[in-house]
This record gives sequence, structure tokens and C-alpha cells, in this order.
Amino acid sequence: MNKSRMRLIEDYKVGNTVEVYAEIQKLGQDAFLPENYSGVEAVLIETFERVAYNLEVIYTELKKTGYVFFNRPLNKPSPETEMLLKRLDNAVKEYGYVPLSLKYFYKIVGSVDFAWNYEAEKTFLWEMADPIQIISLDEIVAHVTNENWKEDIQYYVDDENFGFAFLELSADDLHKDNVSGGSPYSLKIPKKQTIDSDFVNEPHQTTFIDYLRVCFKYCGFPGNPADDSYREFITKVRPKLKQI
Repeated sequence: MNKSRMRLIEDYKVGNTVEVYAEIQKLGQDAFLPENYSGVEAVLIETFERVAYNLEVIYTELKKTGYVFFNRPLNKPSPETEMLLKRLDNAVKEYGYVPLSLKYFYKIVGSVDFAWNYEAEKTFLWEMADPIQIISLDEIVAHVTNENWKEDIQYYVDDENFGFAFLELSADDLHKDNVSGGSPYSLKIPKKQTIDSDFVNEPHQTTFIDYLRVCFKYCGFPGNPADDSYREFITKVRPKLKQI
């Protein structure tokens, strides 16, 4: 293990998680050089192993509350993950690159959908909670390989006020509550290789990894609902989560 790899991952493991990613961001394209990439990859692996752990903790605690999920609240990566990632890369290469943060989410975590199942139970446990939801890799590949996707996405690429392609990953907070809402939360497709990228349309206006940090701050519900039972939930669950 080289010194760069050791320093990054050791700093991350002792709690300097935000600082380590700031350092990685400063590297820019140099993060992909052989002397740096092994350290960056080690941090990504550790990060998303923690993400998977945190989601499992939250899921387990939600089940205890009687939370009403849709059919696939938490799913591990499929055996076809590498093949699907190659298809995703190929589908978006005209517009840029899939950020490594999303790739490692799919490699290590899989997918998550903690949205309330309003079809089974109309009364929400916590309204406007904006539960974490990242669609599965097979769903996103099906979307971007649809014959209409390129035509649709080109509209945004050509728009002078927008100017980039993106991957739709989650419904917005209003749609999750079964009311008319806005654009899906989406990951910007950068024109160069990047470790992370902007998570657009989401209220916190941050990157994908930072969005996950916000999610875990609020135990999977970044809408931070004003509900006593929710306060009890996060008081119980937050100490069990790992810092990312």
C-alpha cells in the first residue's frame, strides 16, 4: 500500500471525512493518476460500505415502527452490476462521464427507496419527510437506453440556462407525498471524469456524497419533518450511524 493510499484512508477512518473529500476534490483530474487513484478508491469503498451499513440500520429501525414501504426498499447490488455500468457508460459517453460516486453506490450499496407506500396506506407517518430514494441501476440503464432519452436530454444540453445532461435518480419531495411536484433529483453528468458531481433539483443544492451526508444527518429523511415521533426516531437512530 503506497503512502498516498494509506494517508487518505487513515485520515478518513479517524473521522476527517469531509476534509479527505475536499483534498480529493483539489486533485481534480490528478485524482485519476495511478499514484493517487488507489487512495481515492480506498476512500470510496469505505464510504459506500458505510452508506450500505447506515441504510441497513435505518431500514431495520423503520420496520420496527411499522413503516409502510413499497416493494423494494433496500436491495443489494445484482450480479449484473459491472455489465450494467458498462452499458450506462456507453449510453452517456456522448455527454460525459458517470461520476465514480454513483458507480460505487451501485457496486456496493445497490438501491434504496424509503418512500412511504401511499397506495397501501394513505395516512403518512411523517409528511414532507423527503425519504431517501435512489433508483436501481437496471432502472436507470433502461431509462437512458430508451429510444427517446437522447432526444429528451438534448433539449437540456442545448438550453443556454441549463447546458448539461443528467441522470434522474429520485422523485422530488412532493411526488413522494403523492402530490404534484417538480423535477426529479438528478446527478449532473460531467464532461470530464470526476469523483463526485452536483445533485441537482434537490433542496440542499449539493453533491451526491454530500446529499447522502444530509440524509444520514436526518436518518434517511432530509425533509426533517416537524413530528414528535420523528424526533424520537432520529434520537434513537442517529448515534448508530457511521460518518461518511
